[in-house]
Amino acid sequence: MTDPDRGSKPSSEGASTGKRKGGGSRRRGKARKGVPKHSGVAGSALDVAAIEPPVPRRPDIDEPEGPARKRKRRRRGRSMQGTSAVLAPSAPDHAPPLAATGPAASSGDAKPGKKRRRNRGGRGPQGRPLAPAAPAQAAKSAAAPPAAPSSHNNHHAQGARRGASGSERFRQPGAEPWPDDLYAALDLGTNNCRLLVAQPTRPGQFRVVDAFSRIVRLGEGLGTQGRLSAEAMDRAVEALKVCAAKLSGRDIRRMRLIATEACRSAENGEEFLSRVLVETGLELEIINRETEARLAVSGCSSLVGRDARSVVLFDIGGGSSEIAVISIGENRSSRLANHITHWTSLPVGVVTLSERHGGQHVTPEIFEAMTQEVEAMLARFDCPPLSDLNGRPPEDFHLIGTSGTVTTLAGVHLDLPRYDRRKVDGLWLSDDEVSAMQAKLLSWDFDGRAANPCIGPDRADLVLAGCAILEAIRRRWPSNRMRVADRGLREGLLTDMMADDGVWRRNRRRPSHDRER
Repeated sequence: MTDPDRGSKPSSEGASTGKRKGGGSRRRGKARKGVPKHSGVAGSALDVAAIEPPVPRRPDIDEPEGPARKRKRRRRGRSMQGTSAVLAPSAPDHAPPLAATGPAASSGDAKPGKKRRRNRGGRGPQGRPLAPAAPAQAAKSAAAPPAAPSSHNNHHAQGARRGASGSERFRQPGAEPWPDDLYAALDLGTNNCRLLVAQPTRPGQFRVVDAFSRIVRLGEGLGTQGRLSAEAMDRAVEALKVCAAKLSGRDIRRMRLIATEACRSAENGEEFLSRVLVETGLELEIINRETEARLAVSGCSSLVGRDARSVVLFDIGGGSSEIAVISIGENRSSRLANHITHWTSLPVGVVTLSERHGGQHVTPEIFEAMTQEVEAMLARFDCPPLSDLNGRPPEDFHLIGTSGTVTTLAGVHLDLPRYDRRKVDGLWLSDDEVSAMQAKLLSWDFDGRAANPCIGPDRADLVLAGCAILEAIRRRWPSNRMRVADRGLREGLLTDMMADDGVWRRNRRRPSHDRER
């Protein structure tokens, strides 16, 4: 019987080969020169073995070996020890750590530059016959449904960063790898069509694999006609065809495609979605206002300050604006949407408000009229005040804004040469800074706003309507600071789907002492 860890040789080994006990041939003695007598691991192999437990032997393919084969294993172990030390730090964050094999953990000093021999004659690197795949495992692989994502396809989607069989080759025994499943979320709003394809990574986080965003103005003319115009529907269908092409080229585990206020309030909203299904193959669902508010909160949960006890989160859309009042208290749930105490959805957005008041030439009087219209809507919202006894905003309260309006203000505040999400998402703005940015935008004419790289001609006639909605919210809930979120419904959809599937809980790595059992 051989030690499963392969760190020491059985005592019967010397008797079976005819060598001196504890000695060995002259060649073996030279090969083990410099190795401590009672050490199972030597040199840097000790560090690798401490982090990565050795792979247990496989009795189904292991076979008795003679002295020559043992010497061959030790020589390969010395070269592989150096290879593991080089490869381990450069492994991707989501890939399992490299497993230290038995020979690498029991060899002496590594000799860099020694090449590995090719597998010949159906034998593995250690000279053992390659074991055929188990019938049960082969049948399970053949019976896998085509909709389930394969690690092979997803590795190709990641490009040359990692080989198709890399995760299988370096997977630790007993440890779950990071999931290769892909999730997709599509949000067709009144102004934009957005798509995200992402892969779960660390608990509560995901990595964006593909993204798409286009301004389609689906709600153009909806406020006066009550219907979606033919031109607006054509623009939206063209954008959705791009999204369908991106989704068809990937193996998606689960997706959710939603439509919001424009399709919700239009007379021909359902008719338009039937056309989308025929021309693109995408089946969109119209969500209600409460679901939209909860998704916005889920997408921004990581931006709530740790010291915050109450938050007002708002999402200024194209045709509606969702507002959620969040009270966290002492026990914070993993899902921030569970802390919503009050919410409302205002039937006004940047597209509808700018169409009623004009968006190109906005004077201070027009801006104040837009603000007062939104204030009248908020006055009907039954919500207790969040100020302290002196009427001032408490220190543990802040606003979170997720919309093109607040991200535009942040980009103008930072004076970015072009919009950069990495610098905007999560940015804190003081109350004075928000007021200064709104006054700055109000002082520019339409051409000045269109020339700004963070606004552009597509938003130049909408940004001041968004600032009017923001101003009404700030007057209702005064706060010393506001946090900018370049995220929203798509991120909320992805977070909810991954949490419901338990991917983060299922793939959380176990402690090393549990893996060794």
